[in-house]
Amino acid sequence: MKSWYAHLVEIESIMVELERMNLSKEEKLHLAQLIDSSLHHTILDAILSQLSEEDKKIFLQHVNHDNHDKIWQFLNEKIDGIEDKIKKTAEDLKKELTKDITKARHQ
Repeated sequence: MKSWYAHLVEIESIMVELERMNLSKEEKLHLAQLIDSSLHHTILDAILSQLSEEDKKIFLQHVNHDNHDKIWQFLNEKIDGIEDKIKKTAEDLKKELTKDITKARHQ
């Protein structure tokens, strides 16, 4: 994960669970990519749901240009406690995914 929010989100714990599965290297890589994508989209959804239509456009422009400083400046101006919201969103999804992986591993 090399995103503008990477400093807030730890995914090592879920990757450890993934490694415990009896899958090929390619399958594990594919699942890791799906996890990363799910995390990214869930975080974007959480942020976009807090922004007005105009602010959504501005935010997405900053994301498209990969300008981390502008992204954070904008988000901190528009959404109170944005870092905590991102952390909570990521943690909730990680818990759900970890449960799914653990369940799949025991079947």
